[in-house]
Amino acid sequence: MSPESKAKNAAEANADVAKLSYEEARDQLVKVVAELEQGAVTLEASLALWERGEALANQCESWLSGARKRLDAAVAKKKAE
Repeated sequence: MSPESKAKNAAEANADVAKLSYEEARDQLVKVVAELEQGAVTLEASLALWERGEALANQCESWLSGARKRLDAAVAKKKAE
């Protein structure tokens, strides 16, 4: 399988991440990290876990960024009153 095919498969395998809540993504990320830290999986499985972890971390960052924007807007609105 070519690197491009593997990247496409990884993206498809992690497409569900965009639908996760912050808490769901965070909990899954904790599990991925724990599994990687155990080191009991094959190299290919480790790469798949790492790719999933990256997708989960990006989802968490997206949620946190959105929350920060909402808080900043609320603070700015309060100051304007």
